[in-house]
Amino acid sequence: QPFKVLATETITGKALEADIYNAIPTEKVDGTCCYITTYKGQPYLWARLDRKPNKQAEKRFKQFLDSLDDCKEFVWNVEEDFKPVPGSWIPAKDIEFSNGNPLPDENGHMPGWVPVEKNSKQYCWHSSVVNYEAEIALVLKHHADPGLLEISPVPLSEILEQTLELIGTNINANPYGLGSKKQPVHLLVPHGAFEIKNPPTLKQNDILSWFEGCSEGKVEGIVWHCHNGCLIKLHRHHLGLRWPLTETYLNSQPVVISFNRTKYDCNFEPKSLFHHFSNLDGQRFDRLKDIKFD
Repeated sequence: QPFKVLATETITGKALEADIYNAIPTEKVDGTCCYITTYKGQPYLWARLDRKPNKQAEKRFKQFLDSLDDCKEFVWNVEEDFKPVPGSWIPAKDIEFSNGNPLPDENGHMPGWVPVEKNSKQYCWHSSVVNYEAEIALVLKHHADPGLLEISPVPLSEILEQTLELIGTNINANPYGLGSKKQPVHLLVPHGAFEIKNPPTLKQNDILSWFEGCSEGKVEGIVWHCHNGCLIKLHRHHLGLRWPLTETYLNSQPVVISFNRTKYDCNFEPKSLFHHFSNLDGQRFDRLKDIKFD
């Protein structure tokens, strides 16, 4: 983006319309967005892939943004202005269409998805958290016991049509300190999985104090899940605060591994995360970043 986003003290009309005062505040997890939907007749993990303009179109778009001519709208030639994407690419659900073509958003991108094939080199960290044979994914979520996290295999059919965040060793400089170069660890976190129990009031100073003054506030941001399906997002950067942090709320919590491999009628490859985690079934670690396989 050619600009920096800063939060003001005013709540936007969109947020008020979505009834943000009665929304559920959740931790914004720092990773890369994924989606579970069907491909080749079975549930598949899909990676985020935005269709972006080619150099000439991007130059035209930047000149338009710099011209300050807000009275007229920028006109895209969808057929010619955008870089090619794989044939399996699908646009995101909330994208607008015109004459059967997906339209770019205000930043000139078309958000979308591509399926993650087994043994994909480009999406190798994505493919490490799914096993299409057993139709399961490695998911990090809350355990039934308060204050405890859990890593367990979840059937892909149970998270169908959901979006999740892929986090781990090779994603976004690993803000949660997961794994190592020798033994990378990656996990999926369903969006909205970590509800904030003691959220700040919707005042800028209270939110600033919460981010800076309590352990629960050591997060990348807050996403309010509104009852009409609208998501309102606030990042630490929007308030001029630093991220990542040396210690985060997520990587400081205890975690238990729940992996009953007798449920799955397949042999996990010896180097796979599924094999490693199945060997840790029932083990508990004081912190998420303490997980070691050796």
